[in-house]
Amino acid sequence: MTTSGPLNTFAGLSLSLDRMSEKRNNATWLAAMEASNRARYLLLDSAGNAFFEQHRQALRWLNMTERERLLAGQAATLLGLTQEKQPYFLLTLDEQAHLDTLKSALGARCVDLHEASHWLGADEASLFAYAKGLLHWQHQTRRCARCGAAVRSGCAGHRLDCTNPMCGQTYFPRIDVAIVVLVEHEGACLLGRQARWPVGRYSTLAGFVEPGEALEDAVRREVTEESGVIVNDIRYHSSQPWPMPASLMTAFMATARTREIRIRDHELEDVCWFTPKQIVDGLHRGRLLVPSRPSVSYRLLTDWLKECAQIKLDEQLAITASGHA
Repeated sequence: MTTSGPLNTFAGLSLSLDRMSEKRNNATWLAAMEASNRARYLLLDSAGNAFFEQHRQALRWLNMTERERLLAGQAATLLGLTQEKQPYFLLTLDEQAHLDTLKSALGARCVDLHEASHWLGADEASLFAYAKGLLHWQHQTRRCARCGAAVRSGCAGHRLDCTNPMCGQTYFPRIDVAIVVLVEHEGACLLGRQARWPVGRYSTLAGFVEPGEALEDAVRREVTEESGVIVNDIRYHSSQPWPMPASLMTAFMATARTREIRIRDHELEDVCWFTPKQIVDGLHRGRLLVPSRPSVSYRLLTDWLKECAQIKLDEQLAITASGHA
């Protein structure tokens, strides 16, 4: 099954933003974009939290005049141009004292990506995720892994170059690829829970792809390691950027050969089969918690419930919330 529904959270940015990768080395063009009255700057602190309006659930973008007044000389990373040709940039702040002063001057507060994703629009949530992913890579790549020399930014913040002329190693943004899979068998789905999660929370199985491993092979291995279940008929569902801190989630549906569970690696505290009725009853009785809405795990479960039993998960959660009010 390949999804044809709405885009996952943080996905679809290419529909609204041209990343302008071919212009990242054009210093003249970049300078003109940074100096444009239409330029907007997204501010993130060193932890990757974004500046928000103090009393509104909205990003606090800086305009060019504010950037020149408050952050003159601060290097900017190009994010791209909107469909209306408006340039967007990322600015990062490392010093706590400067951060507090800036928040006060702008009437702003800092909000993390996961919280913001619940109420930002799709485009701004995706921009925030894009910027956070770049920031994490920039902060994690302070020195050359080959010779230990410092690195300097290039390509409008999308490349880091070793400053040692005898080395010259270049670095580009990296992501960690992971699989997440909803396993089904004759009207039930396989969900697991980690010991550190809130009581009652279950989610789809997931894990990182290892070197030399195809995505489908990673699905088979992770499901077998975490539950002992053997799967076949693996179908791609969708993908999702998940910069917390640097993942790309690739989502799949798969069918189990049997329902026999035998936990092997003990990464999960419990693994169980759930029918649609058990999921609905668990939600209404407050005994079951599902993955958070921004996650592709939630989307997998939503699509499976709708396809398997014509159950809309959002409606069930709304009923649950009203019942507990």
